[in-house]
Amino acid sequence: MRPSNKSRSRNKGNRRQNNNTNIVNRVFDSAGPEGKVRGTPQQIVEKYSQLARDAQLSGDRVAAESFMQHAEHYSRMLAVAQAEQAARQAEHAARQAEQAERHAEQQRQRNGQRAQQQQRQSAKAADPAEAPQPEVSSAQLVETPENNPAPKRKSRPRTRKPAITTEEAPSPMAE
Repeated sequence: MRPSNKSRSRNKGNRRQNNNTNIVNRVFDSAGPEGKVRGTPQQIVEKYSQLARDAQLSGDRVAAESFMQHAEHYSRMLAVAQAEQAARQAEHAARQAEQAERHAEQQRQRNGQRAQQQQRQSAKAADPAEAPQPEVSSAQLVETPENNPAPKRKSRPRTRKPAITTEEAPSPMAE
């Protein structure tokens, strides 16, 4: 069987770059003049600054300038990322403040409505004669036994039925 030209990893080409990643904490691999430098932008800036000082102390102005340019690149990346992060935080804080103000306004409205209801209720309790009575139609009323007592039964005179004697009673065997 022939080996295929496709790579084994199927996910490498399908990865999407997430632009919302936090660059301040992201780890970079920087290929500088003296090999790779790995770390966050702040760590890379410190490393290249240290390498630039060392190169300047050894008298290599070209290497020192190269290291300073690399450090400046990462310091600019860091500054832009920090500015974006500060803007996002300010936007988030503004949204929270707006939401808190909206909530406070709703609470004030509810409290005002409650105060008005309490004033109305206290006014009704203070002078029940002036308080408007709700109109009730007879269709809404429900009849209760207290309102309509059950009619009393008329007593009937008792009539006595004549007792049946054995002579008059039909015999079940007679048929």
